[in-house]
Amino acid sequence: MVTVTTENDGFVGALRAQSRRYHDRHPFHRKMNEGALSRRQIQGWAANRFYYQLNLPRKDAAIIANCPDRDVRRRWIQRILDHDGTADGEGGIEAWLRLGEALGLDRDELLDERHVVPGVRFAVDAYVTFARTRPWVEAVASSLTELFAPGLMAERLAAFERHYPWIDRAGLAYFRARLTQAPRDSEHAMEVVTKYCRTPAEQSAAVAALAFKCDVLWSMLDATERAYPDG
Repeated sequence: MVTVTTENDGFVGALRAQSRRYHDRHPFHRKMNEGALSRRQIQGWAANRFYYQLNLPRKDAAIIANCPDRDVRRRWIQRILDHDGTADGEGGIEAWLRLGEALGLDRDELLDERHVVPGVRFAVDAYVTFARTRPWVEAVASSLTELFAPGLMAERLAAFERHYPWIDRAGLAYFRARLTQAPRDSEHAMEVVTKYCRTPAEQSAAVAALAFKCDVLWSMLDATERAYPDG
């Protein structure tokens, strides 16, 4: 578990307060969990979200490339392995491809990015650029949306099983895996951020980085909602 000193309590509280900006509050996401989306809308969401999933290893590789701390690099590389896998047929990207198939999408439809809308592409590319160009610890701080992810994943998994019986349950493996991966990852990221962000300016920059990441996720849903309206 993360041990937070008293002097960091306000900083950690400010980071956790960004949960109010998390995309689980987006109208499109709420409709998804309420079972109010059509098959086409669910497919459109999955195809666009895949572009984000596909770019996560590149974001994490950028953090590793900029990070001078060997211990952080040794642990952070697990994120790349989680998404890319260590062999064909493994990893989070493969699991998302299987989710697409469970939703009735061909792998080619996801891999050739034909369904990715400009707003989603812009937001995801901006996130990768942020990780490449900003101080590495700010990029680590931006990943702390994982603090809020386990609850979202559990709710999404239950909603899909309850409201969308046409989805092959085997395709939901990605969400099940993240129930354990996200807490592990957020714990490590919090350790790093509280260790390296000591001054008020550094802490403010870390909170701003997390706010930026929340905006990225929100903007992705904005663009998806416009591309796949009700009806």
